[in-house]
Amino acid sequence: MRKLLILALVGLLAQLVDGALGMAYGVTSTTLLLLAGVAPASASASVHLAEIGTTLASGTAHWRFGNVDWRIVARIAVPGAVGAFAGATLLSSISTEAAAPWMAGILLALGVYLLLRFARPVGATRVRRPLRTRFLAPLGLTAGFIDATGGGGWGPVATPSLLVSGRLEPRKVIGSVDTSEFLVAVAASLGFLIGLGAQGFVFPIVAALLVGGLIAAPIAAYLVRVVPAQLLGAAVGGLIVLTNSRTMMRAFDVAGELRVTVYLLVVAAWVVAFGLAVRVLRRTRAEAAGTPDHLVGSANADPAQAGHPEGREAVVTHPRSS
Repeated sequence: MRKLLILALVGLLAQLVDGALGMAYGVTSTTLLLLAGVAPASASASVHLAEIGTTLASGTAHWRFGNVDWRIVARIAVPGAVGAFAGATLLSSISTEAAAPWMAGILLALGVYLLLRFARPVGATRVRRPLRTRFLAPLGLTAGFIDATGGGGWGPVATPSLLVSGRLEPRKVIGSVDTSEFLVAVAASLGFLIGLGAQGFVFPIVAALLVGGLIAAPIAAYLVRVVPAQLLGAAVGGLIVLTNSRTMMRAFDVAGELRVTVYLLVVAAWVVAFGLAVRVLRRTRAEAAGTPDHLVGSANADPAQAGHPEGREAVVTHPRSS
């Protein structure tokens, strides 16, 4: 019972992170499940089955808060589902011994990406133009495949790509990615069901993650407007790098002394990245505070713009419409 309560807390925290950043539910949950000794394919299968419920709740909450662009959802979700089904089928056919370092490597890379992503500012938002299907379809296909094979990755691949395009408000990027993930989770779960059978899902884990995620989903949809995403992203990225470094070193039988050195280097990099994130956040807020009132408009009414890496530029170019 105690273990299930801890898993429910993991699901709650992971959904808070995902709802605020538009990424990292699967990466965070799968990392902790692997750390607890769950087989890679079962960990990914269980997380994706739980995500059917959490993404539905999250998408509904984002829709109610006006954070969803349905044109983006329609163009990215279907290719994402195709990629997720293919990835789940592939992971189901790989042995646990072979899958463990593969999944840890993907999660480690995603953790490093999160650290780098939130330790620096992002360029200015450009003039808004419609995103084309020839960009969204390959993005969805790739993100879906990585998400299923790595136990997470839909958000870390899709969200930054849409943010960097500069053609959509940050809150709508996060809301649209979270909403489209519902179809990705359904397709991945179907792929695991075909490949592993019902025994591939650890249903107590699914239930615990689902309960925690459902509690957090509406809170996270609100926090996307107020949470300092710069700090949250750097903190989660460092945790993911640290835990998956451990898995990789165990898989390749790295010597004890070298393990200690690697841990120290990872922690040092984490501290530096978090310090840079704090610096970027302070600079962004200072610049926003010094911007003429007729440019920032709703900046004071929308604290999330100061908290998100897009900072002042996103506020200037795309004032909040709802």
